[in-house]
Amino acid sequence: MVIPLSKALRPSNESMIAFTGAGGKTTAMFQLARELSKNTPVLVTASSHLGVWQVSLADRHVVVEPLHAIKNLNENPSGITLITGAFEGDRTKPINDELLAWLSEFCKSRSFPLLIEADGSRQKPLKAWAEHEPPIPKFVDQVVHVAGLGGLGKPLHIDNVHRPEIFSHLGGIQIGEIITPEILKKVLTHREGGLKNIPSKARRVILLNQADTTELQSVAHGMAHDLLSQFHSVVVANLQQEKIFAVHEPVAGIILAAGGSTRFGSAKQLLDWKGRPFVHAVAMTALEAGLSPVIVVVGANAEQIETVVQDLNVKIVRNENWKTGQASSIREGVRELADSAGACIFLLVDQPQVNTSILRALVEKHAEGLYPVVAPMVLDQRANPVLFDQETFSDLMKLEGDVGGRAILHKHRMEYLPWHDNRLLLDVDTPKQYQRLISDETL
Repeated sequence: MVIPLSKALRPSNESMIAFTGAGGKTTAMFQLARELSKNTPVLVTASSHLGVWQVSLADRHVVVEPLHAIKNLNENPSGITLITGAFEGDRTKPINDELLAWLSEFCKSRSFPLLIEADGSRQKPLKAWAEHEPPIPKFVDQVVHVAGLGGLGKPLHIDNVHRPEIFSHLGGIQIGEIITPEILKKVLTHREGGLKNIPSKARRVILLNQADTTELQSVAHGMAHDLLSQFHSVVVANLQQEKIFAVHEPVAGIILAAGGSTRFGSAKQLLDWKGRPFVHAVAMTALEAGLSPVIVVVGANAEQIETVVQDLNVKIVRNENWKTGQASSIREGVRELADSAGACIFLLVDQPQVNTSILRALVEKHAEGLYPVVAPMVLDQRANPVLFDQETFSDLMKLEGDVGGRAILHKHRMEYLPWHDNRLLLDVDTPKQYQRLISDETL
């Protein structure tokens, strides 16, 4: 599936997005503007210089001179409107803070997106930041930091890096040494590097561009895990070909462990699975698979269940309305998710046999296409666990009664993940099924 940039970055019509870094920043900004302009007018500007050649990427160019006055910006712009200062040689002047603030209010009042180039890089794939850079406005709600993978494997030199001396300091590397993925990660996650001047409440995105070979794509995927410790999303792309290969985001695990186990006759959450209670085994698997956060929704037998998982880095959520059915537990779990969660996987407490392989495979499949729902397909049957993208969260919050996420599948596209493991079709509702589970030597 081809992921448009306008989906990968998850903007809204009211988004205020700043683009920083090097290696395709302007391309990314105008590609996003072009995609968004199909549905709404888009305003583009710069708090840094733009090259004259970049002006033609907009449908309309408004020159503001003097910088505190706006002319020719009517109440109903269409397409992409670029607003800059006057031409100065082969580039445009940046607009000032007063005008930026005015534009943000103009766009906010009309629900127009505002895209801002807030950095210069001299056409190099990588860069470091002088004391005055990057000039990111405080009002932006998202910062997209672009890094060109074309700089990897090359020496740290002015030909490849803008401000190489500062890059050297941030990365702990000497001029002339080869730039490795580890060095680039160090620079991107440095407070004076890729994180510099980002407003505290802004969504932070790394766009690893120029992934024009399978080797570079693999390198980018390998970098994503560490980058997600500081960024909300890592996008792997080759924007020259308008290709996005993956969008890596945190995926949460929500363990539904609130039921009363009426059919079974005792608390299933506490049944033994290879020397551990079911709920502990499921939580351990979720943590080992890299799901974050891992939320355990409890209801019946809450105190006992909380005790057996107290040694794990999980968040306990009590569902006081657990008797009304599974939907209430789904709502409680989703309510606890931070805005940074790109998706969540619901795990059933009576499936301790689910392993890390299927969880990681669901996460990887989701990253490839940001599919609304991803489910394993085993022997032509949909199986658990199931992943839900954040676009489904509002619908999950509306569920009622004793229904699971399947109740909203008619509204969202489901992507199936073929999986050759029929153990995913087994859960435990009766003592007979439990005996089958623990007696199966393949589990």
